Amino acid sequence: MTIELTINERIVCVAEGSTVLDACAKAGVKIPTLCYHPDQQIKANCRICLVEVSGQRSLQPACAYPAQSGMAVYTSTPRVREARKTILELMLASHPRACLECPRNLKCELQLLANELNISESPFPRYERQVPADLSTPSLKRVPEKCINCRRCVHACLVTQGIGILYTSERGQETVVQTVGREPLGDLSCVLCGQCLQVCPVGAITEIDDTDKVWAALADPKKHTLVQVAPAIRVALGEEFGQDPGGIVTGKLVSALRMLGFDKVFDTDFTADLTIIEEGHEFLERLKEGESLPLITSCSPGWIKFAEHNFPNLLRHLSTCKSPQQMFGALAKTYYAQSSGHNPRDIYVVSVMPCTAKKFEARRPEMQDSVYPDVDVVLTTRELARMLKQAGIVWEALAEEAFDTPLGISTGAGVIFGATGGVMEAALRTVYEVVTGEELGRLDFTAVRGMEGIKEADIEVGKQAIRVGVAHGLQNARLLMEQVERGESPYHFIEIMCCPGGCIGGGGQPIPTTNAIRQKRIAATYLADESMVLRKSHQNPAVTTLYEEFLKRPLGLRSHELLHTHYTPRTK
Repeated sequence: MTIELTINERIVCVAEGSTVLDACAKAGVKIPTLCYHPDQQIKANCRICLVEVSGQRSLQPACAYPAQSGMAVYTSTPRVREARKTILELMLASHPRACLECPRNLKCELQLLANELNISESPFPRYERQVPADLSTPSLKRVPEKCINCRRCVHACLVTQGIGILYTSERGQETVVQTVGREPLGDLSCVLCGQCLQVCPVGAITEIDDTDKVWAALADPKKHTLVQVAPAIRVALGEEFGQDPGGIVTGKLVSALRMLGFDKVFDTDFTADLTIIEEGHEFLERLKEGESLPLITSCSPGWIKFAEHNFPNLLRHLSTCKSPQQMFGALAKTYYAQSSGHNPRDIYVVSVMPCTAKKFEARRPEMQDSVYPDVDVVLTTRELARMLKQAGIVWEALAEEAFDTPLGISTGAGVIFGATGGVMEAALRTVYEVVTGEELGRLDFTAVRGMEGIKEADIEVGKQAIRVGVAHGLQNARLLMEQVERGESPYHFIEIMCCPGGCIGGGGQPIPTTNAIRQKRIAATYLADESMVLRKSHQNPAVTTLYEEFLKRPLGLRSHELLHTHYTPRTK
């Protein structure tokens, strides 16, 4: 059912239940917002979206005010413009002015809005909140003095991820988002997923910038620099250069990394394929023995840290496989070092990841089975984009190039690791053929695809009926883990991804990352899979050679030494 109202004297029809903000958008009128986010509950606390509604004495927040039949709305009257201007000037009075030093410079919603409303200074007295920055983790940096109290991060932490360590404290001018007990993030059960960062409109939460470390390594003639690229990067990096979401930029990405000066450009998809071989055999072994089922995937570091904090008694259910990032690093400093003749001490491994938690994962003490740290430094998608811009690389002029071999050879199964359900689908493609010895007729397990919070499927593998579950977002993961804890889980195999949408929606991806953008990146991921000649991990010829020359067999002694790990129970 639709209703009819007027926006600035123009008639517009919207669905019943729409807000005035929805109606204005349909009428082609942009209303400024800060606390509003399309994937979150309405908060209506910033009030920057005020409009005038005929018959109402007070101005009304467009994001929360319901559209009604016959309503007359005015969006740019002198009263509205003055109210918005005053609200923004008050925010700027207590906001740091060091825009050039901020990672969100030119991409800050507050800064952009001030420009749109033609505000260059605030007439109100400066009020600086003395709140120290939090640099306690290798992943995230919190600068509370930049907080504008929009509470988007509070929603992301509590509602989306079900963790709840962020909340608003103090009153009046002192109001700011803080952590529980004002403790550093590093001392809390924060999983470092960066979903708070993704929704922050300003620079109050950012990733720790490691680009200087990479520039230094690239300039060091003694370093042999390798870079690996996660599957989710190729469907997102283009957004940092003005492309529409969902563009596949694999070839340009490889070309850009070579122009930066990396000695070898490899693909994390190679070790995604390797993960499927190891994890698939691990699943079959547990299924045969009937022990520690369901097996739960282990490639998402935010999810692993969440499990360590919240379900330490269930860690035996997690796959012992390292993530593809860490498998790559371990092989780079052993297998690749031996075959290429480089001293592993001189090999410097850089990962480009969609995930802020990967920075933490690379620093875990368990991740140096080659004697050296598996991965030396992790860059997010945004950090790589900044480096490319610093280097003056013109994105549009880049040629299409291919990854180096052998650690750049991959299959479509490795590509789909970037989307929720992708690890499960890749595993099923291999497990089916390993068990039955028959070629899988249809490769697309569509039941585990999509943005539904929890998905499940029943798969016939030979004479065995296997039930699988897939969850993305930690609030959904908690539901599945509570089932396991109660002994009520119906699943044999579970995939869990920390971030909504999977890695394509990670905390290190381009901003904004909304559910609509996630859908486009997911669609591009499966399109990239379909374009691959090889789409099953066990068909990867470089992985086959790796086993023949180095690892010998899945779950073998060397595989366990380099590719598997253990987990650490942590307090809440």
